[in-house]
Amino acid sequence: MDAVAASVVRSPATPCKPSILIARFPLNGPCFARFPSNSRFSSKQQQLCTSVFMPRQGHRRRSLVVRAAAPFPESPGSSSDKIAPLKLESPVGQFLSQILKDHPHLVPAAVDQQLEQLQTDRDADQQKQDPSASGTDLVLYRRIAEVKANERKKALEEILYALVVQKFMDANVSLIPSISPDPSGRVDSWPSGAGKLEHLHSQEAYEMIQNHLTLILGNRIGDSTSVAQISKLRVGQLYAASVMYGYFLKRVDQRFQLEKTMKILPSATEEDNSAHQTAMDDKRPSVAGGATHVMSHPEVSTWPDGDVSPGGFGYGIKPTRLRNYVMSFDSDTLQRYATIRSKEAVNIIEKHTEALFGRPEIVITPGGTVDSSKDENINISFGGLKRLVLEAVTFGSFLWDVESYVESRYHFVLN
Repeated sequence: MDAVAASVVRSPATPCKPSILIARFPLNGPCFARFPSNSRFSSKQQQLCTSVFMPRQGHRRRSLVVRAAAPFPESPGSSSDKIAPLKLESPVGQFLSQILKDHPHLVPAAVDQQLEQLQTDRDADQQKQDPSASGTDLVLYRRIAEVKANERKKALEEILYALVVQKFMDANVSLIPSISPDPSGRVDSWPSGAGKLEHLHSQEAYEMIQNHLTLILGNRIGDSTSVAQISKLRVGQLYAASVMYGYFLKRVDQRFQLEKTMKILPSATEEDNSAHQTAMDDKRPSVAGGATHVMSHPEVSTWPDGDVSPGGFGYGIKPTRLRNYVMSFDSDTLQRYATIRSKEAVNIIEKHTEALFGRPEIVITPGGTVDSSKDENINISFGGLKRLVLEAVTFGSFLWDVESYVESRYHFVLN
């Protein structure tokens, strides 16, 4: 079943481009601030005054005014100023970034109003459709509508990302900054934080995460100090696949916890249901829509000096209640739960991973193979690698939560 953590499926029918980092390795609202498209927050601005209006109830409206008097840093893109690797670029994203820095507890209220405004704009565009338009006017109208739709899509992605970042801030966990070596050549100079990340999951889910870590680290899972030299591309692929695994895991754990509370769990969850093992090993977390193209986990067997357990991917995997519960799913249910529901979520995973690891220089040879000769190696401890994977799984778990939250207020999930 833990092969779920090892691969990802993308349908060719899904119109969302894959990031190279996770590609197959052969291995204007009257009640809220509006931002023009060319608006930017000045790095020299000394005072920010923002009005965040609460949702209307009848004819009454409450407002909360936030004033932040602290000066902005001279270099807003500097590492000391960033709270997440990915820089938000849309006017809505920049606004939420500033709220995250100064008043993170106001993010949910700000998000609700931005979603309300997105819904208003979408409804207005749909009502403006003119069936009598033809020729050049029709082409122009469609182009304008397309541009507006893309702007809303980008704003929605950055709203989702801001909410994920806020959940990390609520948990008092700092996101790993963009990967770059320190003077000693190491990249894992970030605080550990593994204990905080472990407590963000249910007991059953964390047992599955432990199995996931065992698949990756093998007999080095308890070694936090030894340093290995590993392909940066491989680590980037591992991070992206772990985000997808965390998304899948939170989705099935949510159902498991509900059935556990209602005392309707199938009996198969209490025993090792080996009859489903082969079927489970063939399943992959996927991107919405199908199961044609498979993207594999980086092969940990390529790591140096035999650092991986001799048993390979299956070594040290322990049966757990949640594992057995997932094994009881039929193939259609499992495929549905192993699917990322929205293109926006897929784009967030790709953009966040690229912001963290950079865009690798990879060339596809005439024979169809990948030439990664320009890929660089990084020095990272096994403890740092564990922290990286734990963050990725938690990022995926939070992404499921915020996607569901936003979907309840602004419909964008297609399946």
